[in-house]
Amino acid sequence: MENQYGICRVAVAPLRAEPSDRAEIVSQLLFGEQVEIIQKDERWWLIQNGYDGYQGWMDFRQLAAITQDQFVDLQDCKLLSPLSFNNELIAADGSIYHLSPGSNLPYLADGHCYVGKEKFRLNFEPHDRAESDFKSQVEATAKFFQNIPYLWGGRHLFGMDCSGFVQTVFKLLNIKLNRDASQQAEQGELVGFLAECRPGDVAFFDNEEGKITHVGIMLSPNEIIHASAKVKIDPIDDQGIFNRELGIYSHKLRIIKRFVE
Repeated sequence: MENQYGICRVAVAPLRAEPSDRAEIVSQLLFGEQVEIIQKDERWWLIQNGYDGYQGWMDFRQLAAITQDQFVDLQDCKLLSPLSFNNELIAADGSIYHLSPGSNLPYLADGHCYVGKEKFRLNFEPHDRAESDFKSQVEATAKFFQNIPYLWGGRHLFGMDCSGFVQTVFKLLNIKLNRDASQQAEQGELVGFLAECRPGDVAFFDNEEGKITHVGIMLSPNEIIHASAKVKIDPIDDQGIFNRELGIYSHKLRIIKRFVE
């Protein structure tokens, strides 16, 4: 039977809206994330990310084959690359892979992880997200990503979009969020008033048509960290996010959600 499951074998793989190198990047896979293969079109495969269910087209050469049992087994991979700019994996041929924080480390044992039939040696201590404490770590985890540039569809150290930033922070803290801001807004419990916000609550913002288009992590009732031009901290009030550089409100507040009581 033709294989229908794969695992990302490169540090970052773009997921595109169409089967073309010129197509819009809608998201990214990180190293070690497992996928279900939906459709094949020569070198372009339509896949669904096993972590968040997001679909996109990718170059199949960036995947290694895995079985259905392995796909299921890797659904809840707890061991991740940590908050560091020095997450190096050493391949069997001695070449180096530089991992972004939050990348999976499948079947980690004795300092090595495995992607398909490939073996990689870690030169860093893995992060066990099961041991994370959300309330005490959320602010420091979010601030680690400060000044990373905004990139539509991005989920890695050199480019993140707003929802990719929030999803990554929460993944490192053992909370699974969906990929897009509008999808994330359907999760969590509603916080009634801005004044009731706690660090780690998530604020969502809409456009003139009422569609959720932006998201960020609350640091306090009057400060938010979010990806807009870059990951940065801005003031927020009942109207929304105030951009100091432009002297205007850049995002209109819609709702606030809480994921940890």
